[in-house]
Formats: sequence, C-alpha cells, structure tokens
Amino acid sequence: MILCLETATPTCSVAITDGMNTLTHRECKGQNAHSEKITLFIKEVMDEVGIDYSQLKAVAVSKGPGSYTGLRIGVSTAKGVCYAAGLPLMAVDTLHAMAYGMRQKLDDQVQPDDLFIPMIDARRMEVYCAVFDAEMHRIQDTQAVVFDETSPLASLSSQFPTSRLWLFGDGAPKLKTLLKDLPQIQIVEGFEPSAAYMASLTDQALRENAFVDVAYFEPFYLKDFVAGKPHVKGL
Repeated sequence: MILCLETATPTCSVAITDGMNTLTHRECKGQNAHSEKITLFIKEVMDEVGIDYSQLKAVAVSKGPGSYTGLRIGVSTAKGVCYAAGLPLMAVDTLHAMAYGMRQKLDDQVQPDDLFIPMIDARRMEVYCAVFDAEMHRIQDTQAVVFDETSPLASLSSQFPTSRLWLFGDGAPKLKTLLKDLPQIQIVEGFEPSAAYMASLTDQALRENAFVDVAYFEPFYLKDFVAGKPHVKGL
C-alpha cells in the first residue's frame, strides 16, 4: 500500500492506494487547508484502512507544477513521513495524475482519438498545462501558457483536427470565451486534482522502482516563486 499526498492546488488530498486501486481518501479545499488538514487526513486514512507505517511500501507526493506553498507543504510532509518510517519517496506528475482522473471519470465516453489537457490556474491569464492521449501517453510537455488569440491554446483545434479535446482543472474555465466557437473543445468545470487519481502512476513507479532521493528532491515549480506584497503595515 502507498500513502499519496496531493497539495499542488488549493485542494488538500490524501489517499491510500493498493496496486491500481484507491482504498480510501480524504480531501478538502480552502485557505490554509494544506497546513491544517494534511496530517489529520493522513491519520484518518491510515486508521480507516487499519494499517500503520510499517505496512506501507512508499509515500507518493504530487510534484507539481502548482502552488509554491502547497507543493512545499506536501513535499515537506512526505519527506517527514519517509524519514520517520524509513520509506522510499515517489514523485508523481500533477498534470499526468489529473489526466488519469479525467479519463477515469469519463470511462466509456472516451474515444480513441480523444486528447486530455489538464490545466492548473497560474493566475491572471496563464495556465500550466500538458497534453495526453487516450492511452495516457504525453503528447506535449508541461508548459506555462499565457492565452490570447495568438497563444498555442487558441490553435488547439487546428493542431488536432480529428480529436475531441477535453480541457479540465481550475485553469480551464478561463478559456470558455476564447474557445467557445470550437465544437470539438469540451471544457469540464469543477474538476479538482485528487490523491485518489495517483494509483496508476504509483503502481507503475513501484514496479519500476522509480523513487526519488528523499534528501534532495524538490518540487517542479515550473516558474520561479514571486513573493506577494505584504499587507502588514510597516513591512
């Protein structure tokens, strides 16, 4: 069994997976959710399944891209569990896990030529995104894209003229106006990343012994962190 942590976006999510199956999970969304809930959720899922840390094979953490603060909390927590319990660490691509989750939700609606484009809000008119085919192979690498009439996202239908394109994640609704006249574009609202979607990738990583160095692993931020202007008077 593997303990999975997802904190790359405002959603804090924890799951226990066993092979390709998610046994249980907890999640919530909100300000300070990661710092307030992650250790509580870990205890709850462990208690529900009835295991202790000695029965885990690894800890998996969503590596990004995403929120700088959220990723730091998730990775720090994962490393703490690994050090304390002597467990190996896995790093799961956030967008890839989202694609698996959307593929799972659509189930028998999926057509062979469908493409999956998970999108994470990167503020203003920018998203982090990647493109995966129906077999979950990566077609385009992860990138930060500012979208307008000249951006690559505006020409998606011409790039993939025979494919139905599924756009989802909290960055996808930004494109509703830009892509509203393209019938092959399917924008799914309300989709959130979840540790429950990590099972396929963690199972593969376990079979391949694809672990990362607990001491030196760093999240995939994609962009440099820019601190916001403090709102405390005098700072």
